[in-house]
Amino acid sequence: MASQAHQDLHFVLIPMMSQSYLIPSTDFAKLLAQQQGVTVSIITTPLNAARFQAMIDRARSTSKLNIQLLPIRFPCREAGLPEGCENLDSLTSRSLVKQFFMATYMLQDPVEKLLAAMQPQPSCIITSNSLPWTSKLALKFNVPRFIFHHISTFHLLCAHNIACSGADESVGSDTEPFLVPGVPDRIELTRAQLPDEVKRATEEMKRAIEHMKNAELSADGVLVNSFDEFDSWYAEEYAKVVKNVWCIGPVSLCNKDMSDKFNRGNKASIDEHHCLKWLDAMAPRSVIYACFGSLCRISAPQLIQLALGLESSNRPFVWIIRKEDYSAELEKWLAEENFQERTKERGLIVRGWAPQVLILSHPALGAFLTHCGWNSIMEGVCSKVPLITWPMFAEQFYNERFIVDVLKIGVAIGVKVTMKWAQEKNLGVLVNKEDVKRAIDRLMDGGEEAAEIRRRVREMGEMANKAMEEGGSSQWNMKTMIQYVRKQASLKALAQELDGLRGPCSPVASAVSPGRLMFKSGEAAS
Repeated sequence: MASQAHQDLHFVLIPMMSQSYLIPSTDFAKLLAQQQGVTVSIITTPLNAARFQAMIDRARSTSKLNIQLLPIRFPCREAGLPEGCENLDSLTSRSLVKQFFMATYMLQDPVEKLLAAMQPQPSCIITSNSLPWTSKLALKFNVPRFIFHHISTFHLLCAHNIACSGADESVGSDTEPFLVPGVPDRIELTRAQLPDEVKRATEEMKRAIEHMKNAELSADGVLVNSFDEFDSWYAEEYAKVVKNVWCIGPVSLCNKDMSDKFNRGNKASIDEHHCLKWLDAMAPRSVIYACFGSLCRISAPQLIQLALGLESSNRPFVWIIRKEDYSAELEKWLAEENFQERTKERGLIVRGWAPQVLILSHPALGAFLTHCGWNSIMEGVCSKVPLITWPMFAEQFYNERFIVDVLKIGVAIGVKVTMKWAQEKNLGVLVNKEDVKRAIDRLMDGGEEAAEIRRRVREMGEMANKAMEEGGSSQWNMKTMIQYVRKQASLKALAQELDGLRGPCSPVASAVSPGRLMFKSGEAAS
């Protein structure tokens, strides 16, 4: 019987079609492919593949990694979407979200055919919890399946405890605070800060969420873009909810070269050398970086207040205006107020996509004004940059509480309610220029509080980098996960070999079956 102990493994990643999933998933794919005997395939749609092709090509040519992108047609027309809507950030209206998710479900059959034709055959599927149909593929091909989360175990556990306890239903109004139960830290939230799918869930949405949750619970484990030293208690407790939890990040640290940092995720809207030259001219730890992720959309009046707050802080700043936030109203104001001219000595405005990791890792960075998306938080921490928190929707208010109340590596700007995605104009201005200036001053004034925040984030950043080094906690967790998959692959191969030796009436058939060869989490294979 041939030994399978050192057989090569083929990991197949199927991320959700959104930058907040695709960027960390691609980073993680590169980290996986660096492990000996591992091949990685990323299944996504043509337009999304085009965004990441240059990054994958560099990994193949420069680092000689066995990694590839496999484009598969996204059924826009069949789902009632305009052609080209292959990513959540390309949706022009919230009304298209339902059709977008319908289209993702239509991918099951073509992905199954792709997996069946693969050589070598898949050893493992790693996917997003928002693609629950992948559980059926893992069963069909008899391979382990892991959920890769782009959110924190802090949020996962808090949300789980709130849902199980109904703690949010104990308050009389949406603005009355309640305590998150079952956690060691005092965490207060309001219903107004919870995600829409929690506070305004339709029956259809509740069924979809339940489907996703069941798919997560049936997975072999959960992979989290974090590191053990960051939120260990919450990871350990969430491991009691699911089968396994492995923190394998921060995955952004796989980008060592300037070219990888600059081109990560999308084509940058600014010249690399111009960006670095501008930052080089600024004093260390002096620049405010304001960027709000790939999905947050901000109204022109709110952006104007942000601009005025950045200006009144009298500190250098890099301000990212996303393509989706362009408006005639904003451009008219910028032109009439001559804003760029009057701030040109200390302000850099980038319209479009910014090389965030490259900017954050520059010594000139002094603070990161962020929407509190988990990927951005991880990238800020890795660069040892303190945070100014401006949560907007989804799980971002949970993340703010973790950053401000638990880790104490940032300050809150003061926003109290979520923005409903694609309906931001209806809310008006939630943060005024005085709020922006006050938060910046609090973090940049050189006082004791600011010094302590900087000390803590510097300490966290050092731990993050060590976690990703050889022998670090995240490296160890990744190797443990790979060993788990290797054992499952060996047992599968053994079962197949026995199937070839036994006949239907053989006593071996009743004594040994693939099901009996499976083992529980934590057990060693014999």
